[in-house]
Amino acid sequence: MARKHTPSSHKSLRPTWEGHLRLSLVTCPVALYTATERTAEIHFNMINPKTNNRIRMQTVDAGTGRVVERADLVKGFEVAKNKYVLLDNDELDAVKLESTRTIDIEEFVDASSIDRIYWDEPYYLAPAGKTGLEAFAVIQAAMLKQKKIALGRLVMHQRERVCALEPRDGGILLTTLRSHDEIRDASEIFDRNLPKPDAHMLEIAEKIIAQKEADFDPTEFKDRYEDALRELIARKKKGEPVVAAAPEEKEEKVVDLMEALRRSLKGGGGTREKAERFLAAHEKKKPKRKSSSRKRAA
Repeated sequence: MARKHTPSSHKSLRPTWEGHLRLSLVTCPVALYTATERTAEIHFNMINPKTNNRIRMQTVDAGTGRVVERADLVKGFEVAKNKYVLLDNDELDAVKLESTRTIDIEEFVDASSIDRIYWDEPYYLAPAGKTGLEAFAVIQAAMLKQKKIALGRLVMHQRERVCALEPRDGGILLTTLRSHDEIRDASEIFDRNLPKPDAHMLEIAEKIIAQKEADFDPTEFKDRYEDALRELIARKKKGEPVVAAAPEEKEEKVVDLMEALRRSLKGGGGTREKAERFLAAHEKKKPKRKSSSRKRAA
């Protein structure tokens, strides 16, 4: 579950974007807030241990090695190796999209029709003040009743983004969507000519999946490295010595896939008795091997 805030705590948060939400002729002022927090992440500064001072990074000309002031820099797009098209701020401003400060709802779709690979950054969309509060409530309630997701466009950080809007917890969850050009073709990575699984191995794998079936609880999944870093920093702050723990002994590698599946099933979340009964039934289903020609000859 998301971290709880007091009802008035959002008033102290700075919105990422402010404007209007429009459905046909119905318009209401809204504010956009980031739905995720990065304050929990640990960030390090580069420090000179001899002076305990932070290190300041400088912009250096790669050819001459001389320091260049940031105010004198322009942006460049590489068209060939070491060849760039240079663009100054006025030229970039000429193609900048005008921020209309309006999210126009263009159409409504089923959530299942949007492939999960297109979902990008989540934001909370909330009413901005009491003006238009009734209009916001009408749009939100209508979407909730129809069980539809709205698609619109939003100009944010000088870029136009397609976004999906869905009712959530008395407000609206707005998620920016990746464009089709941003998605890499899966055929570049996946090999569609996978071998056909052995029927008995597949049966055991399905049993393992059934044993591990559960409801998703995000509180169970934590960044163990982040937690370890915090503990390390706390111990260092107290002046306690830090000694690296001895490496854990690695489990014996199981080369045989069937044996790996059998071991997984025995320790896969169900009772050992159930696993043994399943394996015993599996052994009964196995066709008996024919005796070798040597044995027949004997």
